Amino acid sequence: MRLILLGAPGAGKGTQAEILSKLLDIPTISTGNILRAAVKDGTPVGLEAKSFMDAGKLVPDSVIIEILRDRLSQPDCENGYILDGVPRTIPQAKAMEEMGIEIDCALSIEIEDETIVKRMSGRRTCHGCGASFHIVSNPPKVEGICDICGSQLEIRSDDAPETVKARLKTYHEETEPLLSFYSERNKLKSVENQSSIEKTTDVIRKALGI
Repeated sequence: MRLILLGAPGAGKGTQAEILSKLLDIPTISTGNILRAAVKDGTPVGLEAKSFMDAGKLVPDSVIIEILRDRLSQPDCENGYILDGVPRTIPQAKAMEEMGIEIDCALSIEIEDETIVKRMSGRRTCHGCGASFHIVSNPPKVEGICDICGSQLEIRSDDAPETVKARLKTYHEETEPLLSFYSERNKLKSVENQSSIEKTTDVIRKALGI
């Protein structure tokens, strides 16, 4: 299955992508993680992206498409993939089509802005491997420590309330139009965010028929 996950920042796309990746045995491709790794390593694309990410703005399409093209050419993507965080704009979606990137379904996780602002204030991200946790819904086994690699957990600058609101404004203006884009292609499925990760996974599985 070739799947796109859509939804506002903080809707739970990354968490659900990892669950679906295991269920379907296909890789999750998160441009956010790739970009954060590039920022941490100080690569040219990382330095270019950092100023946009810190301000809660979208990274330019040219940077995203370059990263995506490289990643999808790797062997583990031959049987399908889950895209988390791309496309974020209509031009990106059109560029993907022009690149011949086939999509079976675009799944949108619907959630209120107010809920997102509250949720993201509790999110913690691993400084080492980029894994994401939440102090309420998905806490680490040891407070402040990553379950996966043992590195310190931190609050990302783009999870601060002011930045979250800026990111939501950007989402509604630039990313939300993708719902109509994929609906016109009969590839859009929408699910309501549920009270727990497990319940949200259940409604997603029903929507996808898996």
